[in-house]
Order: sequence, then structure tokens, then C-alpha cells
Amino acid sequence: MSDSLDKTSTRSLAPYIALIGVQLSFGSFPVVGKFALAVVPAIGLVGFRVGFTALALVFIQSIRKRVWLADRADYGRLAAISLLAVTFNQLLFTVGLSLTKASNTSLISVTIPVFALTAGSILGTERITIIKFAGIGLAALGVIFLLDPRNASFSSGTTVGDLCIVLNSLSYGVYVAISKGIVTRNGAMRSMMWIFVFAALICVPLGAFSMSAVDLPSVAPAVWAAVLYVAVIGTAVPYLLNAWALARVNPSTVAVFVYLQPLIGFLFAVVFLGEHISPNFVVAATLIFAGLFLVTKKFVPAET
Repeated sequence: MSDSLDKTSTRSLAPYIALIGVQLSFGSFPVVGKFALAVVPAIGLVGFRVGFTALALVFIQSIRKRVWLADRADYGRLAAISLLAVTFNQLLFTVGLSLTKASNTSLISVTIPVFALTAGSILGTERITIIKFAGIGLAALGVIFLLDPRNASFSSGTTVGDLCIVLNSLSYGVYVAISKGIVTRNGAMRSMMWIFVFAALICVPLGAFSMSAVDLPSVAPAVWAAVLYVAVIGTAVPYLLNAWALARVNPSTVAVFVYLQPLIGFLFAVVFLGEHISPNFVVAATLIFAGLFLVTKKFVPAET
């Protein structure tokens, strides 16, 4: 009996473990990606990320013989979703980051769960509750407390970049809200394969054009290793884990885990850059985890 309960508990926790893995993968991107971006143009790196992930997923799904979709209409749906999930998401983020401050980017990103919850509510895939909204608010407050809005600079010089990050957040939030059904129906691996195949049709040519100005033979092996890491660990793995979790939990739950990224990024800075954990970090972490608890906890009304 206890073994059965343990297995049930493990299965119920698995989506949340996967979502933590997503944020660890994405959280490592700035450290490794910064090294690659010293040589590789931002749009070129997007092309590598999307192209490699598409090829890897096609290879894996071909071996598994799970390539084609049962419903032909799903090809069009996944092509549209790919624009939100990958093409607009990555290009807007990359361009936005180059035109605004990193602190602006992190603060604006707190809108992702709000966009996801709002879109889900409009589409009827998500029910807004006071507890869920309070959880998102607590987690957002934790991120804002950690980053300190005084470090942001929403001036005319960053307006275009800030707008790109807002649109990036909207794109990702809507993707999370609308994709649960099709991902559940077709499976995470098959759905993400087609999403990246369609995205590659746009991102790879743009990346190739961007890379035309780079002297490829002179690029050091360490830089190519960083590009490969970003493509595999920073892109393919988190997108797959995200899709797998999305088929099993509410879209708002998937979105709110984004708030772990600043904490993870700070911890990476502690480990690799010698920074120290401050009281602000402890308070922010407490608020974020309290928010995650409220959003993910299934509250059962008391019987009368």
C-alpha cells in the first residue's frame, strides 16, 4: 500500500520537478550564453538554438516513428503556436535585451503569468481564483523585491527594447495558455518537434544571414561548445520539459514557475561569480516560494 502511495506522490510531483528543471536550464543560459554572444551575433545564436533543436527532435521522433500528426488541422495550429512559442518569443527577447537594461527585462517578465492567466480565462482554459491571483502577486512581489525597481531605467532610450520584452512576455503567456490541449493530444515530443520545425523555417535563415559577417574558422572550440550547450541544455531540454509539464498541470502553474529564474540566476552568480546571498534574496525567495505554493496547491473546500 505504501509503495502505491509513494508512486502516486512521485507522479503528482513530477510536473513540478520538471518545471524546476526548466528554470534551471533557462537560468543557466545567461552565464553560458554571454560567453557565446561575445563572438556569435544574437540572431545567429537564435538560429543555432532553433535549428539544432528542430534537427534533434526530428531525429529522435523518426527513430520512435512518431512523426506525423493524426489530425491534419493540427499542423496549422502548431505552425501558429510556433510563432508565439519560439519565433516571436526568442527574437523579441533577443532584440529587446540588446536595446534595454537587463533589470528592465527581468521586471517586465513578471507579467508572463498574468498574461497566461488572463488569456486562459478569456479562452476558458483557466479559472481565475483569488488564491491563484494572490499567489501570482506574491511571487511577482518577490521578484520585484529581489531586482529592486530602482535599478531599472524606463527612459525614452529603452522604450523600444522595453516594448519588445512586453510583447515577448505576452507571446509566451498566450502560448502557455492556448497550447495545453494540442500538446496533450499529440504528446510533448511530437508537438515540440513540429513547433521547432515551423520556427526553424524563419529563425534559421535569419540566423544564417546574421552569421555571414562572422569569420567561422576563427571561432574558438570553446565558443562552439557554449553554442551547443545553449542549444541543448538552454533550449531543447527546457522546451520539452515545459511541454510535458503543460500537459499535466494548469497553464498558470507553468507560467508562475518563471519567477524562479531570477533566484536561479542569482544562485549561479553566487557559485560562478563569487557573489554573496543577501537578506533581500532570502525575503524574495520566501515570497516567490509562497506564491508558487498558492498557485500549485489544490485547495479542497471543507465539507459542511
